[in-house]
Amino acid sequence: MKRPGMPNPDPAAFINANLPISPVPAIPEIRLHTAGPASGLWRLAGRREADPPPYWAYPWAGGAVLARHLLDRPEMVTGRRVLDLGAGSGLVAIAAAKAGARAVTAVDIDANAIAAIGLNAAINGVDIVVRATDIIEDPPPETDLLVVGDLFYDPALALQVMAFLRRCQASGIEVLIGDPERAHLPQGELSRIATHTVADFGGGTGGGGVQAGVFVLSRKAEGEIMPEGPAATA
Repeated sequence: MKRPGMPNPDPAAFINANLPISPVPAIPEIRLHTAGPASGLWRLAGRREADPPPYWAYPWAGGAVLARHLLDRPEMVTGRRVLDLGAGSGLVAIAAAKAGARAVTAVDIDANAIAAIGLNAAINGVDIVVRATDIIEDPPPETDLLVVGDLFYDPALALQVMAFLRRCQASGIEVLIGDPERAHLPQGELSRIATHTVADFGGGTGGGGVQAGVFVLSRKAEGEIMPEGPAATA
């Protein structure tokens, strides 16, 4: 545990020194600073060594499936404004920029994630606007496409996120969700449009491959059911 009065390390300097750069499994086009066993992440935020690792330090399956999907189908983002909600490492935002988005914004509430996104964007040669804020209680942002990976791990957060996404949909924003079907993903309100095999890090999963889905919001709440059609797989 951090001793009282000791300042936290500078996030960018710590990440550069302790998180090596490596290609993302199943997404070799993108390289990220990724934590390893000796990274000592707990020191960065004055955490205890036994605390769970922060989400931004690993590529999770929901972000990975979105990144793979956007790189494989650049027409989904080319020339459009994209906002990555709960951006973590910036993986999805970077994929959107590489796929030809006109402008990309990454939003996260963790200041260390913000530092990581800036470093990771530079590694991959893309420009991303980074915002350290919580926007899910705000009006819909000015964007064309909202991408959301791995935000359905907590029941209360899942409800808040879905309410925000519905407001965004009603304002004309397209929404894409990436998730390996965690317990709190509201699948009854979603339509799957693709499935990809990706690695899932974080939370002690060990990096094994999982089948993760890309989803859009259904329109059942408005009396219009969106046809699912065949799901693409990779």
